[in-house]
Amino acid sequence: MATETTLYLVRHGLAGEHGSYANDNERPLTEAGQQKTRQVAHRLADLSLKFDLILTSPLVRARQTAEILMDVGLGQQLEEFSPLAPNGRIEDWVGWFSSWKPGKTGCLALVGHEPGLSTWAETLIWGEAKGAIALKKAGVMGLLLPKTGSPVGHSQLFWLTPPRFLLG
Repeated sequence: MATETTLYLVRHGLAGEHGSYANDNERPLTEAGQQKTRQVAHRLADLSLKFDLILTSPLVRARQTAEILMDVGLGQQLEEFSPLAPNGRIEDWVGWFSSWKPGKTGCLALVGHEPGLSTWAETLIWGEAKGAIALKKAGVMGLLLPKTGSPVGHSQLFWLTPPRFLLG
């Protein structure tokens, strides 16, 4: 029996200054970024969120964000997924998703970057990117994906929050 999947899109936390690293892929979270991301993750845990799987961009700042989610007990499994890097294609994720078997929670988290996450969300909701949604650093967006068929153009946005609404 097909089950509805809850998809959470999580933008990486505040990272080092753009252009301050020879290889931008290696730019890590700042101390403040780590702290705020950890606070957001604890708040998500307080809301009883649990992810069957956390897919993360391979870039350091996203990977660190995903590891923080794991550290506070939000995830059961963590995998790098290269299409979550900047300029990744949602079509690659849709192909992957079509064969993914949700675990007991039916929740999946994607940790990545802007504008990619917002573009992907808009494509899942409206079937095309419109430039209408923006996700703040360490922000979270929730979508309900349909039980059957393609999620593109058939998903529902149920949650979009900047980190300040999750902090203390």
